[in-house]
Amino acid sequence: MLGKDIVIDREKCDGCGLCVQACHEGALAIVDGKAALVRKDFCDGLGDCLPACPQGAISFADRQSSSAECGSGFDSGYQWPIQLALIPPRWDFYRGTIVIAADCTAFVMDRFRSVMAKGDPVIIGCPKLDDRARFDKVLAILRDNPVDEVRVIRMEVPCCRALANIVWAAAEQCGRDVRVTETIVSRGGSVLSAEPPQAPAGFVGLR
Repeated sequence: MLGKDIVIDREKCDGCGLCVQACHEGALAIVDGKAALVRKDFCDGLGDCLPACPQGAISFADRQSSSAECGSGFDSGYQWPIQLALIPPRWDFYRGTIVIAADCTAFVMDRFRSVMAKGDPVIIGCPKLDDRARFDKVLAILRDNPVDEVRVIRMEVPCCRALANIVWAAAEQCGRDVRVTETIVSRGGSVLSAEPPQAPAGFVGLR
């Protein structure tokens, strides 16, 4: 398995130092007013620095991949990270269509990435395990990036319905025209339905 290198976009970096504080390994430092990877051998590749960067200036790329020089967040068509807790609220790959999927969907469906995600950027989370503050990030993503459509992919279980409701509310509140569609997956991995989700009565949004 290839290791990961931090890629810091110096154009975006404003030198706030939040990534340095978030890096428990001491691999980052502010050099000439910008964040820099000063100890590559200390970096564990877990990405604690990624969600700390308010400018979306940090990404990871495979060390042997030529895309490591571009700083786009993609490696051969795949962005990293994908977990809601780790992704920054602003990033270059948030544009056009994105997929927000329940964690479990990829494990019950064969070829989730190629068949269900269709190559679009993927964000995964769980409305039962992730706290509400993390889902507030969905609103920031839709508000601050050129996203036109969100495809929600969730499980059929009742607790997973909240994922579509949260995205629907974020789309309503973001001040932009964002289309939301919902695909419901059975416990056995088959697609049960695909249609626009409906907010429940009395649902007041993210806050």
